[in-house]
This record gives sequence, structure tokens and C-alpha cells, in this order.
Amino acid sequence: MSLTPGEEGRLSQAAPGNNTQDQFVDPIETKAPGNTPEDQVSPVVDEASPSSTSSFEMLDMEPVPAPYREVQPHWFFCRRAEDNMSWLPFSREDSDNLENAYNTLGDKEEDVVVAVDGQRYDVHVRERKRYAVYWEQAPSEVRRCTWFYKGDKDTRFMPYPEDFSKRLEEAYMIAVTLDEWKRKLDFPTGETVILHNPKLIMQYQPMGLQDDWVSSPSEQTRPRTVKRGVENISVEIPDGEPEKVDHLVFMVHGIGPACDLRFRSIIQCVNDFRSASLSLLASHYKRAQHDGQIGRVEFLPVNWHSALHGDATGVDEDIQRITLPSISRLRHFTNDTLLDLFFYNSPTYCQTIVDTVASEINRLHALFRQRHPEFNGAESVVGHSLGSLILFDLLTNQRNGSEAKKGVPPFEPCRLSCDTLEQALIRLGLQQYLDTLQAENLDLESLALCQDSDLKDLGIPLGPRKKILNYVRRKWLPQGYKSGAVRQAPGLQVPPDSTSGRDDNQFSGLTPQQAQFHRAQSVTSAVDYEYFDVGIGQVSIDYPQLAFHPQTFFAFGSPIGMFLTVRGLKLIDPNYTFPTCKSFYNIYHPYDPVAYRIEPMIVADVDVEPMLIPHHKGRKRMHLELKDSLTRMSMDLKNNVLGSLRTAWQSFARLPVAALPPVEEGEATLETNLETQATAADTATAKRGDKNADFWTRILEWPRALHKHYFQAVCEEAESSVSTEQAEQPEIKMGMLNGGRRIDYVLQEKPIESFNEYLFAIQSHLCYWESEDTALLLLKEIYDKLGVTFEQPQQ
Repeated sequence: MSLTPGEEGRLSQAAPGNNTQDQFVDPIETKAPGNTPEDQVSPVVDEASPSSTSSFEMLDMEPVPAPYREVQPHWFFCRRAEDNMSWLPFSREDSDNLENAYNTLGDKEEDVVVAVDGQRYDVHVRERKRYAVYWEQAPSEVRRCTWFYKGDKDTRFMPYPEDFSKRLEEAYMIAVTLDEWKRKLDFPTGETVILHNPKLIMQYQPMGLQDDWVSSPSEQTRPRTVKRGVENISVEIPDGEPEKVDHLVFMVHGIGPACDLRFRSIIQCVNDFRSASLSLLASHYKRAQHDGQIGRVEFLPVNWHSALHGDATGVDEDIQRITLPSISRLRHFTNDTLLDLFFYNSPTYCQTIVDTVASEINRLHALFRQRHPEFNGAESVVGHSLGSLILFDLLTNQRNGSEAKKGVPPFEPCRLSCDTLEQALIRLGLQQYLDTLQAENLDLESLALCQDSDLKDLGIPLGPRKKILNYVRRKWLPQGYKSGAVRQAPGLQVPPDSTSGRDDNQFSGLTPQQAQFHRAQSVTSAVDYEYFDVGIGQVSIDYPQLAFHPQTFFAFGSPIGMFLTVRGLKLIDPNYTFPTCKSFYNIYHPYDPVAYRIEPMIVADVDVEPMLIPHHKGRKRMHLELKDSLTRMSMDLKNNVLGSLRTAWQSFARLPVAALPPVEEGEATLETNLETQATAADTATAKRGDKNADFWTRILEWPRALHKHYFQAVCEEAESSVSTEQAEQPEIKMGMLNGGRRIDYVLQEKPIESFNEYLFAIQSHLCYWESEDTALLLLKEIYDKLGVTFEQPQQ
């Protein structure tokens, strides 16, 4: 069917001006090939060319379509990863909210902001941008999508730009209203869209935009499939998240910027962990969710690596100057990842790390409270690898309410030995910063109240900042610490060290009841602690305080036990607990090379196996069940064989008992009488000088002796072991670090991992972010304290 000139001009005409050219440059790029996914798709194949429509005549015989209905839009956002770009749909709830906001825009000049994805992102509707709320991330593009396309090599449909979709919708409306198909829609960029019928719409690219690498004319005519409406494409629209938040969890990463083998950031890994928790809530707490009893758990990432390796510290430049040029990639990985362990043991950079973690947690907590004013739940913290050690040291040095009341207020300083700020800076050799500080009306008293970030905002480099703050804090110690007692984390004891050169009166303020950690006598060289507070063996710093009391501390793949042992801590007193956190779980994979246990440091005289974390499907993994079955089978077989042998030896030993002398004296059975007669017979025989009697007696004695001294003992030992296993083991108290409950929890390895534990060692240290078993353990701990019952789904 041909179009009238008026109709053809109406469908083919583009919007005037240069804006028209820009509107359609996205789906049919005019740039060099390979810049976008559209360029990577070569137009296809067995479909008809733009000038040929005979192959679709059979499709024209379909019934007359229903009257025109306006397409229902759905909102998408763009995710870019290196050279790849993908469009992902918002949930239906978020999409409806965005559509409602779009309809209210009208001629308003101000933009409308809509919170999406659990209020972790804000969408500026007029600007069509999505911004992250809690972390730094480049804004992503947002589209109101109605029409989609896919080439033969694409894996999913891609949305057209909104202006392009609007023209397609207008052409579709005319075709449906007039019931006239095979319409050709030309665009200024040279593309052609043919509406063959309601179910077959194809887009053809002009020859000039084809990939230069195509090898035949047939490949140059391959069209794209065009679909109208999100309901006609294969896309999984995510379920919306519950608005109610029951619990807030902060997750701190370990060494390096990447958190898994795919080199993803902490943000992406926490997103996966959050998705796993939402899926588990829907399956294992289905009834509670249906009844509105629970909402969800929010997980927020805490990133400290960028602050340590940023321009503020300059540490990367310093390390790069001394790095050898050979094996550059390996050295770069070492500098960017492994050196974080050494930075944490440095007093300067340890302070930076701890300050960053605490300030970031407090910032996220305040921002979350601001966006969720109705939140009345508790908070917990999660640390992976080195992040767990950072949180352990931070929680160890927190102060609860009672301790804060007993001591001097933390911001009440003593008088400095010098009278002016100028004299203090001259002592430090930093008089060049006097004008900078005086411009802000800072004196010594106000300087003592400043944090590192305050001086950083003034443009003072890291080294001078540390010197100034260290000097002020050293001189302006609270009154309670000027008597000679050095401040410690609550519940820690550091015994006097003869090799350190410290005075004994430094520890005179501590009582044995305050000692919860026990450290062995140090044999290391002297360390000058004049500038630092004494902690639990680490290079002590000024530990900041969190704005809340965590309910639970979860450690993933944690080296806490190893670090405490290296610091000289032999045992953890069973009565010790964190000042502000009453629960602690040490979760690890059995093949994790970085993970260490905690319970042997509390109960040293008992060998206790760690608690096995159940599979999220409610059973052991098949290979572990098979292993346990084989173990029980071998034990049963051993007991049955030994029992049969014992019976046989008893029968064999007792058959000739009347002719045998006694093996042992003092037996009061029938055998004793018979053996007594045999002994009398032997005596008479000996008197007659039969020298061979003793030889034959010993020969006949060995079956009974073998049974008595070997098989009977082995069988009794086997029976006792079985009875021990069957008997219920007494409950072991693991101290108060987790409220008397177990601390060490081990994951079940996968079947493929059991073939070679060395091959999967690195993966085992990075598996926690995608572990459903780990996520379910966290949810159990959180909701058990809320009184919500756990239900195992039927398999």
C-alpha cells in the first residue's frame, strides 16, 4: 500500500532545526563503530528489505486489531560498566511514582525529585538523572520508555530515546486508526522503520551506517526487531522493596578497592548481599511479610580505601616514588591492596583509617535517620577481612554511658604549658600556618576541639595536621589521666613490660577486675608510647565514638584471632564483652586462608568444633551428608566386626579350659575350679619330671590371653566411643562476648570446592557477599531478637 503525499510527508517529516538531528542520534548512531551497543549490532538477514513487503502478505490476513490504546510507559535507568551499557527497569512501584511525578511537572520550572530503590537513589525527573544518596557515584541516565529494539546479536531489548519513541507512537496510532499498514517511517539520520502489521515492526539502517566489517550484502540489510510496550519484551521487572526498615547494617570492606574476583567495588557487593537478603525474606519469612509483621533490612557500604589512597594523604605518590619499575602490575596490586595491612599498623595511617570508618558510619547513620524519620529499629555492623579488625578495635575502645559519667568529660582539657598558639606552633616548627589558624580565630582551646577534617578543610597538609593535633591532645589530656594512668580501652590489661622502659605507675590505676584481656609478657623491643594511649597491643590512637550502640557485630573471614595473638594476647577473659555491643559472630569459610577462630582464645582447655551454618534450603550439602554417612557406616562396621571377633575368640578360648592352667590368680568362677585342677595336674606332672608340660600349657593359653588383653579392650574402647557420641554433650559457655552463645560459625563448602581446597582458597575469602547461607544467618539473628519466627520453605 502506498501513502498519499500528504500522509507520507506527515510521517516522514522530522522536527525542524538541529534538535531533530540530535533526537535520533542515539538509536542509530552516526559515530564510529563500536562506541555504543547499537554500533555493535549489524542489521540482519532473512527479513525483507525496505522495498520488499511480499514476504509479509500472509500476516495481513490476521483479524482486525483492537482499537488504539495508549501505550503504558515504564521507566528505565542506564548502567555503564567499562565499555558496556545496559538499561535496567525500575520496579513497578518506582516506575509508577516516576510517571505520576512526570505528569505533575507541566510547565513548572522547578524539578521534581523522586526517591527510588529503597530511597538509596533520587531521580530528578525533569533532568532525567538518577543520583546516589549514600555514596559517591556518577549520575546515571533515566528514560521514560515505550518502544524498544533488539538486533540479532543483542541479548536484550534496548529502549529508544523518548523523542524517537514519540514519533513511532504517532505513526502506530495512525496505522491502527486507519487500519493501514506497511507504512514506512523515515528519519533524518537515514533510518527506516516499516510498520508491516501490529505484531511485526522492523527498523532498517542505511548503508552508510552499516559496519564496515560486514562481508556480504545480506548482512547489510539485517533489520532490528521493534516492540511496543514493556509487556511485549522479555525483561524481568524487579519487585519493589518494602518501605518499612526493621534493621540497619553497615558493612565495612577489607584490603584493596575490589571486594571479589570480579574486581567489583564494595557498593556492588553490598547490593548483591541486599538482594540475597530480600529474596530470603520472601522465602523464609513469607508469612511474617504477608501479615505485615516485618519489612526489610537495609545494608549500607562503608568505604575507607579511597580516603586512605586519595590525594589528601599523598601516600600513593610517596609509595610510587620508591617502587621498582619491574613487574609493574604485580607491584601496583601490592601497593593498592596488600599495603593496607601495613598502613593499619602505622600510627599515622591507622588514625586516618579509623577516623574514616567511624565518620563514614556516623554520616550514613545520620543521613539514614534523616530520610527515614519513622525508623525505630536497631543497628549492626559487618566487617570483612581487615574491616572486621578495624571494627573490633573500634568497638573495643567505645565508651558506654556509665563510663562517660564516671570520667572527666572528653572535651574538658587541661591548661597547656605554653600560653599562646604562636608559641605552640614555634615548638612544632609549623609557624607558617599561624596566619591560617588565626584567620579562623582559632586559639589553643578551640584547636583542642578540632578534628583532622577541620584542619584539612583549612588546607593544612596531613603531616602538619597530625603534629598539631597530636601535640594538643598530648598536652590537653583530661584530668583523670594526668596522674600517670594511661588511658586504655575498657576491659583491657597491659602488664608492665620490663623491656619497654615504661614506669610501673602507668598501670597503677588499673584493678584486676578491670582486666578482661590477658597479655603475656612482651619480649619485643622498647616502644615509645609517650604520644599514644595504650590499647590492646595495636599502635594506639585516639579512637572516635560511634553515634549509636551496635546490636551485633558480624565478622566475615576475619583475622582478628591472629592479630590478637600476634599482639601478645593469649586469652580472652570469659567475662569480657564489648562496652556497647553485646553480640559477636565470627563467620568464615573452611578454606578461607585469612580467617581465624576466636573460641579457642576464650575456652583454651576444651577442643570445640565450630558451629556448622545450615544450608539455606534446610539441609546439609549432599557431599557432606555422604561423608557423614560413610563415617557412621565405617564405625558401625568396625563395631560389628570387632563384636563378632570377640564372640568367636571367647568361644575358642573357653573350649579347652578344663585342660588349661590359670592365666591369672584370684578368679572365682567355674573356670577357677577347673583351672585349679589343671594346676594340680601340672604340679603332679612336674614332679614326675615332665619338662614338656610348661611348653604345651603356654601354647594353649594364647587364645584366651589374646582375647583378654586385646580384643576385649578394643571392643570396650569402641563401645565407649559410640556411647560418648550418642550421649548428649554438655553445653559449653563461650563467655560473654556473644552473650554466652557460640561465636565461631563455619560455612559448608560446595562440592566442587572439596576436590581441591587450595584451588578455591582465594575464592573462599571473597565468597561472603554472595553467600545466601551467610545472609540467612544474619537475618535469623536480627529477627530472632524481634520475636519473628523463622519458617523453612518446603522443597
